[in-house]
Amino acid sequence: MATYQRVTLLLYILIMCRGEAFAQKLLDTANTLQQRAYGSIVHLSYPQNIEWMPDGEHYIQVEQNDKAQKEIVTYSVKDESRTILIPANQLMVDKTSKNQIEPWEYSFSKDIEKVLFFTNTKKVWRYHTRGDYWVLDRKSGELHQLGKGLPESSLMFAKFSPDASKVAYVSRNNIYVEDLQTKTYHPLTIDGNDTIVNGTFDWVYEEEFDCRDGFRWSGDGKYIAYWQSNTSGTGWFDIINNVDSIYPTVQHFPYPKAGTTNSAVRIGYVSANGGSTTWLPIPGDERNNYLPRMEFVPGTNQLFIQQMDRPQHTNKVWTATIGKQDLKIIFEDSDIAWVETNDHVRWLRGNKYFTWMSEQDGWRHLYRISADGQQISLITKGNFDVIQQVGLDEKSGYVYFIASPDNATQRYLYRAKLFGNGKCELVSDANQKGQHSYNMSPTCTWAVHTFSNASTVPQTEMLSFPSGKTARVMVDNSKAQQEFDELGIHPKEFVKVKSGELMLDAWMIKPYNFDASKKYPVIIDVYGEPASSTVQDVWAGSTWHQYLASLGYIIVSIDNRGAAAPRGREWRKCIYGEVGTFASEDQAQGILDLARQYSFIDTERIGITGWSGGGSQTLNCMFRYPKVFKTGIAVAFVADQRLYDTIYQERYMNTPQNNPQGYKNGSPINWANGLEGNLLLIHGTGDDNVHYQNCEMLVNKLIKEDKMFYQVSYPMRSHSISEGEGTTRHLRKTMENFWLKFLPAGGR
Repeated sequence: MATYQRVTLLLYILIMCRGEAFAQKLLDTANTLQQRAYGSIVHLSYPQNIEWMPDGEHYIQVEQNDKAQKEIVTYSVKDESRTILIPANQLMVDKTSKNQIEPWEYSFSKDIEKVLFFTNTKKVWRYHTRGDYWVLDRKSGELHQLGKGLPESSLMFAKFSPDASKVAYVSRNNIYVEDLQTKTYHPLTIDGNDTIVNGTFDWVYEEEFDCRDGFRWSGDGKYIAYWQSNTSGTGWFDIINNVDSIYPTVQHFPYPKAGTTNSAVRIGYVSANGGSTTWLPIPGDERNNYLPRMEFVPGTNQLFIQQMDRPQHTNKVWTATIGKQDLKIIFEDSDIAWVETNDHVRWLRGNKYFTWMSEQDGWRHLYRISADGQQISLITKGNFDVIQQVGLDEKSGYVYFIASPDNATQRYLYRAKLFGNGKCELVSDANQKGQHSYNMSPTCTWAVHTFSNASTVPQTEMLSFPSGKTARVMVDNSKAQQEFDELGIHPKEFVKVKSGELMLDAWMIKPYNFDASKKYPVIIDVYGEPASSTVQDVWAGSTWHQYLASLGYIIVSIDNRGAAAPRGREWRKCIYGEVGTFASEDQAQGILDLARQYSFIDTERIGITGWSGGGSQTLNCMFRYPKVFKTGIAVAFVADQRLYDTIYQERYMNTPQNNPQGYKNGSPINWANGLEGNLLLIHGTGDDNVHYQNCEMLVNKLIKEDKMFYQVSYPMRSHSISEGEGTTRHLRKTMENFWLKFLPAGGR
């Protein structure tokens, strides 16, 4: 019997038992959830993406005119007056045929007189970073394509020089500079090929350090500094495509697995007119150190470089000036576990100081450091974590940041003096319990503010600062809120559970026909790795959890030790060298403690599921705690930690050579003989992130151990398992049917 038919039958039975009106409401809700099982639970409106202009008083949006043509407009924040900045006719490639370029992305020169448009884009791994670039001169109206003669959709990361007379870009792993007056271009590098990568990055730097754009203009526009990666010597991985032709094709790319050889990465600079590259003599083996960040100090020719050792215990800040032999370390951050890259370095008082995020005192705080590294002072103080820096107003002397000292599931805006005593001031409305996000203007005089929580749909407004008062509502979503309220379903309930003496955050969703006198099966949605957190008091929007709950399950999520929650350094880093072991222990102890608190949890029907790192934790839980977890679905999982990449895995585990026992303990493949329950393995064969190899190796081990299991493989789907018509629906139906078969739904 189909799932929906089962639910419908149960609800019609309820008509006889509990009253027609009540059962009809449940039936209506089931209908709604069934129709939207793989989408949004309500019909939300979202504000357009806002890009601030440098004056902080106007913002830019792309809109359609009455002829369905794109144009770029600006709005004044104060009075909402609208001005067409770039009319539709200026985006016409051919004035005769009226072909308009599609502005996928755009960027302005400093004087706003020239605009770069990125269009005809192609994916490079996760993101659309290759395509065509066009330059518009707003005064003359001239629109011309860059890099004519280079392959179509091959340009990456085009950027104006400081005076906007030139544009630099990457094509086929080489860097080019094009003169906008003569419309001629020349290469700055010529050695780029399949193994030498100039101006961009290899797979692992992109995935784990968020590195894509690999070059920078100097302050005077005369030089370009860039990264070069030499992938020779790195292990190359093959993905076999058996579905797109009668003979298989092979995708072949460098992927350094934990403990193996990295690419050799270095930084150099070259004249924008061409010539030889000067390589910076940064000490250390290029394959056993990382260079994840490099920028010019604003308006100067001085480089500011972050260098991490391979275990990521230290982050050294180097400075070097173009044309001078003045390379030196000015600051070093360190941790016996790991350190992070700093992405919110801001310069103060004419480049005399810079901001830095560190956990040196046991909490993640903002520091102010002098340009020579000799003076280090806390900007924020207290037993709480700074989650994110969102704005810096040097004129008024404040930095704005997100924190949540009292509730790790929520997020609020605070501010502190850049040159003060560390005292922090709450800016968000304390009565709005949940998560607040802000897109602040460059001058910090305005911000687009969005608030939501687990039962409140997102509401967006424009705020003025420093008062924080509402200037206008941009999206209120009141109809969506009414729609949600009328569903009559149970929103997430946030609770505390224990693992030993440790208190953990968790949430649960009850079925909408919940009866506390009965016992219900539980499905735990787990992640458990240090890269993220699942217990968040924020609007999730997806119907999937609610749909599963409607079938008669209690849905639960628990943040174990090591989750990326704002609970201090010790919370996050106590799992160093033991990823996977503490997580599965906390999940097992946590759900048993929840069952002790709530008698309606059926400990004989506990299931667990997760994706990626969550898939790994699902396996660890099923294998290590088989008496607790009876059914599991592991999706796109790492079975053996040695199979994942160097940067991520070694950050939390060191190398397999230095920590063999930790890798053994944390890899579920080594505990496969513990499987007793029902297990479904799901993986995409085209996963370039967590390779299908993980699934095959685990299957091989389970067969060896004579363990029965179920498996569904999705041909040439990536880590998201989303490509191809019908994939998402098929995936969700597969999971739903497995739960219903092996973890019987409903209260008993």
